[in-house]
Amino acid sequence: MSDSNANTAGGAGQKLEKATFAGGCFWCMVTPFDEQPGIHAVVSGFMGGHKANPTYEEVCSETTGHAEVVQITFDPDVYPYEKLLQTYWMQIDPTDAGGQFHDRGESYRTAIFYYGEEQRAAAERSKEELRRSGRFDKPIVTEIVPATEFYPAEDYHQGYHHKNPLRYKMYRKGSGRDAFIAEHWNTPKDREARRSKLTPIQYEVTQNSGTERPFTGEYWDFNGEGIYVDIVSGEPLFSSKDKFDSNCGWPSFTKPIVGANVKEHLDLAHGMVRTEVRSREADSHLGHVFDDGPGPNGLRYCINSASLRFIPKADMEKEGYGHLLPRL
Repeated sequence: MSDSNANTAGGAGQKLEKATFAGGCFWCMVTPFDEQPGIHAVVSGFMGGHKANPTYEEVCSETTGHAEVVQITFDPDVYPYEKLLQTYWMQIDPTDAGGQFHDRGESYRTAIFYYGEEQRAAAERSKEELRRSGRFDKPIVTEIVPATEFYPAEDYHQGYHHKNPLRYKMYRKGSGRDAFIAEHWNTPKDREARRSKLTPIQYEVTQNSGTERPFTGEYWDFNGEGIYVDIVSGEPLFSSKDKFDSNCGWPSFTKPIVGANVKEHLDLAHGMVRTEVRSREADSHLGHVFDDGPGPNGLRYCINSASLRFIPKADMEKEGYGHLLPRL
């Protein structure tokens, strides 16, 4: 049984907090938060029921009143609670009171379990902002309720996407979750709103999966020390430490600075079989990844300059990326 208090001790005077979210299958709710800077742990478990120490089978039988949840231990100075809420809303169908996607029943309901008045107020504000945005044409039914005792799920459920990656991918694809997210969070209205904020080539690359001509981008032969972030969302993508000259005419990297921020998709366009890479939050097209790179993993992330913004090392702290300085 874990402590359900909001704060927990961190190293060297660090103050960590907890957040707990229900969003349907907890396997799918781990990955959006896993590996993000400032997030120290994501544990799958149960909350909101009436039976002590329930098993997964008992919760799924809909007899305990619990919801499947993820409990997140985070550093609010690096990953604020408001950002956790934004990430949470983008993973769920907040209009469905009967479950999530193909998982039905009370144990798959959505809920924000808050620790303290500050979290409650922030959750209520974010819910109202989502309602006012008009993104959904049905009422937002996600509950905002006080946190109760948290019970971790069995060990085989923890980090399930790492332990059983193939089954996880098949389950997630079949659930309908990703299709719903794409439909409601990367809409034509969203893309049109970005047009005025991007140059024509930035828009063509990130929104239409275009490709800039080789040897023309701003960063193909750039060697400054710092990080590269998504031009649309600002999410950190690559480090200058991992950049190398592949002589291909586009910026090349051996790995992302935050692995969870780069998604991979099969790309069969132009009569080729390639692996496209896109940003997690904004779903921006970035480029492709190939297996002809240097280093132990042998990968080459071939990225369009137009999808990136460079943050010099000297500016990282003031722009909110100071926590990534140790990765340079």
